[in-house]
Amino acid sequence: MSNYEMLFSPMKIGNVEIPNRIVMTAMGVDVSAPDGRVTPETIAYYTARADGGTGLIITEYCRVNEADGAGATGQLSLSHDRYIPGMRKLTDSVHLRGSKIFVQLQHPGRQSVPVFPTFWPALEKMQSVWPGVWDRFYSIVASVPTDVNVTDPETLKKQQRFLKPVLAPSVLPADEDDGTLASVKTRAFTTKEIKKLIRQFIDAAQRAQKAGFDGVELHAAHGYLFEQFLSPWTNRRTDEYGGTEENRRRILKEIIAGIHETCGNDFPVTVRLSVDEFYEKTGHSERGIHLDEGIWIAKALESYGADALNVSIAGQDTTFLVTESLRYAPGWRNYMTHQVKDAVNIPVIGVSVTRTPEQAEQQLENGDQDFIGLGRPLLADPDWAKKAKEGQAESITRCIGCLYCMDRFSQDMLNGNPIECAVNPRTCHERESAVIRKDGNGRKVIVVGAGVSGLYAAKTLAERQFDVTVYEKNSFSGGQINIADRPPFKERLFWCTEDLVYQAEKAGAKIVYNTEADAKLIEREDPYAVLIASGTTEVVPQIEGISQDFVTTVEPVLSGKRVIENQNTVVIGSGMTGLETAEYLLEKGNRITVVEMADTIAPGASGINIMEIKKILTEGNVQFKPHSRLEKIGDHSVIVKDTHTDAVTELSADTVVLSLGVRGNHTLKEALGSRRNVYEIGNCSGPGRIAEAIRSAYERSEFL
Repeated sequence: MSNYEMLFSPMKIGNVEIPNRIVMTAMGVDVSAPDGRVTPETIAYYTARADGGTGLIITEYCRVNEADGAGATGQLSLSHDRYIPGMRKLTDSVHLRGSKIFVQLQHPGRQSVPVFPTFWPALEKMQSVWPGVWDRFYSIVASVPTDVNVTDPETLKKQQRFLKPVLAPSVLPADEDDGTLASVKTRAFTTKEIKKLIRQFIDAAQRAQKAGFDGVELHAAHGYLFEQFLSPWTNRRTDEYGGTEENRRRILKEIIAGIHETCGNDFPVTVRLSVDEFYEKTGHSERGIHLDEGIWIAKALESYGADALNVSIAGQDTTFLVTESLRYAPGWRNYMTHQVKDAVNIPVIGVSVTRTPEQAEQQLENGDQDFIGLGRPLLADPDWAKKAKEGQAESITRCIGCLYCMDRFSQDMLNGNPIECAVNPRTCHERESAVIRKDGNGRKVIVVGAGVSGLYAAKTLAERQFDVTVYEKNSFSGGQINIADRPPFKERLFWCTEDLVYQAEKAGAKIVYNTEADAKLIEREDPYAVLIASGTTEVVPQIEGISQDFVTTVEPVLSGKRVIENQNTVVIGSGMTGLETAEYLLEKGNRITVVEMADTIAPGASGINIMEIKKILTEGNVQFKPHSRLEKIGDHSVIVKDTHTDAVTELSADTVVLSLGVRGNHTLKEALGSRRNVYEIGNCSGPGRIAEAIRSAYERSEFL
């Protein structure tokens, strides 16, 4: 059983006793209906985390009105009484498993997507007479430019003809906006509208109480409306809700008081608070809330009647810190939560890249916080708490911090699809995969390759009681992860391999190393099915000079077979692999030029990882040459042609590194011919990220 005494000791928030110190923090996963209703998928998603032993579940952000309060297509709503019955089904299901549940109430303020205030109220009214209205909305929304970073004047003009302004405490002067909100028309709340909004939050809390929630959380973090009021950078008001620190806090003070007056003092109100906006990360240290002021805000919220504080960081201009990348170490936020805990007498919840029960217990013992906030770790493994309590911490699927969940959220927030997790393809699909079938009946399955795809397939099939053997030609597992984890800060990617090896073997799969599964071996074993996860080969174009000895692909560089130091190095290709290889080489003293045929660096890519690495490479004086096509390799030189002007440039190169993608290895599939039940999975079937490799293994092994 568990050795984590503090982690599994109960503690109260207000008068509500939480059975342990593990809190699922709110995450926008868009698993509900676009009109804000709870669906069976919503209930299954949260219930899985309650089944997994989580002490307190805080739902994703929930809107309090339909006119200007929507933040995403699949978020919850408590704007009307009609939402109470669905919410009651959710709370009943969670309570049945012994967990407590709070709902997070939120308004996006200036972070609303502009299309929402324009269309949401009308759609909400139309749904009762036209059930297909939301599908129609998804089909047309792509034609309306809603990107908050649009700067093209014509696109901007078209957008602003369609879209109503979003509401915020203040409208920032254009010359102070840094262009981040240039395409969004913003209007400041009137004082009367603020009073109305306060009432809407109080009414939503009352509905939450009627629906059986144990408490509510007010979202005053991550750049949303309440943080916009609290921050001196975004609140330029001169009425009672702006100016002084007390005035900037007034909206929260009145909402907390109103909820306690309406719902009683036994109904907890917590606040998720960004205690530091980290504007110094954008080069503007003079802006926003800093930790010392964040602590004063925390103390004020306690005096207003807040029953607990959920400490977080960052705002709209520093969203890359809200769900931080692998560049941030586990526990790096502890100093902030510790200082807040020392300053207040109410419980403090904190997230701090907490990945293991050992780390969580240590943070509690150190007095860093009272409750351990887990977000992404509970996407990766909803049974995190149960496994820790049962002494099976090594069975936990650890979050590898790849940010695939965030990338999916950014791509899907307007199309009604929920997020996905790279290492857990069941996330937000719990209803359809709630029960693992035990129907293998000992039938033999061979998996070729012990990369993440092969290992996930082996684990799943062994759990289904197939007789599974994995053949790996190398003496180690992991496949391409052994290359992907070499660039700076990527070491935690190997957790995925470690976890899957343990889980596959625990489920009964056998892994045979130093053995290449060829057609003869498979014919001799005569398995029921063969899953080929034999990976990829790197693309090498057939151009003049490509075979010279100073030209290499990525794999020998990142594996350490080819050492490149203090050289003029040209990297061909600026996908994520190319950029990470450039960073790896930069740390070895190389002078680097990145050549890309597309018009932009990292074409088609977006997200926090790309943003961070481009910044680091730029600061390292890496030279970028977009719209440049590789023509040939000369004598320690690279000849490229500008795709716009046809101008030819020769670049000096001691070493050339090709990062031009990979193609699937189909050799074994072709050798097996028409043999039944032979399937390619992972990068073998289609190159992609860890998420795509694992999902292909899941889809094949779950439904074999």
